[in-house]
Amino acid sequence: MPIAPLPDHWSRRMAALDADRRAKARVRRVHEPKGLDFCSNDYLGLRRDPRLAEASAQAAWKFGAGSGAARLLRGTSPLHDQLESELAAWKGAESALLLNTGFQANATLLPALAREGDAIFSDALNHASLVDGCRMAKAGGASVGVFAHRDLADLSTRLQAWRAAAAADALALVVTDGIFSMDGDAADIPGLRALCDQHGALLMVDEAHATGLLGPEGAGLSALQGAAPHLIMGTLGKALGSSGAFVCGDRALVSHLVNTCRGFIFSTALPPPAVGAALEGLKLARTEPWRREQALRRAARLRAALDQADQPSAIVPVIVGEDATAIRIAESLQDRGFDVRAVRPPTVPEGSARLRITTGAHQRDEDVDALIAALKELL
Repeated sequence: MPIAPLPDHWSRRMAALDADRRAKARVRRVHEPKGLDFCSNDYLGLRRDPRLAEASAQAAWKFGAGSGAARLLRGTSPLHDQLESELAAWKGAESALLLNTGFQANATLLPALAREGDAIFSDALNHASLVDGCRMAKAGGASVGVFAHRDLADLSTRLQAWRAAAAADALALVVTDGIFSMDGDAADIPGLRALCDQHGALLMVDEAHATGLLGPEGAGLSALQGAAPHLIMGTLGKALGSSGAFVCGDRALVSHLVNTCRGFIFSTALPPPAVGAALEGLKLARTEPWRREQALRRAARLRAALDQADQPSAIVPVIVGEDATAIRIAESLQDRGFDVRAVRPPTVPEGSARLRITTGAHQRDEDVDALIAALKELL
């Protein structure tokens, strides 16, 4: 037997945890897609575009199916350099750095940026990857403050109090999602940047759910709002249809990350097929604006039918409250041919279990109308 059975005390713990999850209707299972896609982050419908598949195949033939090593060893191909250059130009930055996933990027960037004596201020509804990045930075000696969701006054108060007590050479980093992944609402990037300028802080924005979808040529929320963070993280596996992540910023700052970010240094580089597909996805995101226009128009259509306030995203949450209710409605929608999933605590706060619906260019208007009819009947 290649894998040993669990010791008795571990087996008992797993059984107890499983029973607790079942009692709270929080057992999670991995299962295949079922029905029309209303739950993925494929906002531009590029994931199955044959042009990305062809670019991926060509990259594999030329550079290999895998990269074979970390970037600082032998893992860098000309495609990696090309994609970093194009992403930096797209985001209006001096430099860019590829990483393997958005979670890896956020969880390992923060401890590379904030050292002992520094401070990180994080929005209360930031993604779990930013939360874990804050925890890792705190373990390294940085302090972490959580400000109320999108509350600039609360952040200002916290920055003032920190600056008054901090050492003269201490630095502060403000981190926020651009589009918040569970509610679809947007951060106020100009307001955050103004506060950071006032207190000498660095602003980092996670544009995972805005990259490719918002702003001129899909350049993101910061471009849409006309504000410039000091650091932007984005992903290649959502609107761009491939896999991976990147960070854009000042050349000196990105060089610092090359030398200190453990997630970059100690990970095998993104495989060339993913990089090739991302290059094609980036080109199509910039040159086929109808894709983002359709995704955003369908989200607005869905929100209007559900009497929700408009948001600049393709994420439409339908909050139902109880975990079991959210699961029941999601399963009923799947039975009717709509792939909608339930999101439950601890991913969202207690009592706010929801259906997280997303729209994209791969859908049709009549699909959205049919989903609306089904939602109104089930809700």
